[in-house]
Amino acid sequence: MKKLLVLLFFIVGLFLLIITNTSWLPFGLKKEQTKVTDKIELIEIDVSGVRTTIIPENRSSVSTEYNGKGKVTVKESGDKIKVEFTSKNWLNLPSLFKKKDLTIFIPEDYNRDILINSGSGRLTFSGKSKKEPFKLENLSLNMTSGHVQLSNISTDYFEQVGSSGYIGINDFLANTSSFNMSSGKLDIKGYSGKVSAQVSSGRVDMQFEKLNDDIDLVVKSGFTTLDLPSDADFALNGEIGSGVITTSFTLTNSKKEKNKLEGIHGSDKHALNLNVSSGKIEVN
Repeated sequence: MKKLLVLLFFIVGLFLLIITNTSWLPFGLKKEQTKVTDKIELIEIDVSGVRTTIIPENRSSVSTEYNGKGKVTVKESGDKIKVEFTSKNWLNLPSLFKKKDLTIFIPEDYNRDILINSGSGRLTFSGKSKKEPFKLENLSLNMTSGHVQLSNISTDYFEQVGSSGYIGINDFLANTSSFNMSSGKLDIKGYSGKVSAQVSSGRVDMQFEKLNDDIDLVVKSGFTTLDLPSDADFALNGEIGSGVITTSFTLTNSKKEKNKLEGIHGSDKHALNLNVSSGKIEVN
């Protein structure tokens, strides 16, 4: 009798869960859409705990397709469109059946601002190709953990703030970029533009397609590499605490002391301002 009552309570509880919130059942794609008008200045994307892909394509709206539990909303408010994912279930049963996959489609001719808030999970955002990058005025990325991959993007200004996780950036052009990494790993390849970066710990690797502006880098601890073209023109000004700054470049007018490294490679067209407290910076 007790077993029967337990089974009955379980069936009733499961039934109530289904009728009050069916978002975890994988009955197919859930879709949302909002038209992008000329007054829209910002697309804000707020996702955490979901695999997200952002795809620019020939369209006039912001549209989403979602597989999995939870809810995705696309809302216009003033000059902003916000895409938000929220998990509605207190049980994590859906993971037994289907992964959570969110695809966000945005107009390929949208060229103003995008703000991405990413927690856990994986996010990928890419333009068509290196020759056809997705062009924006401003791109901001705030992340607490997870994995973010950005590629084939051109922007006037890029700002990244991250506490942990992994950020991969490939074939990226920005007039100015600001990086602030607490821990985790930041891996940049094929970059062009001005850089201002602060690294608390973790590892940062920056490979430059060409050096066409200044680099300001502050490293508290951890390990950072700057991979520059062999014909880069720069004046290195390194300040060293208990850490290390090394370079494989031959420097003229060089000055190397316990707490300082200075020198010029080629011309002094661009400034390489490096400050390390207890970590290590390699310039290769």
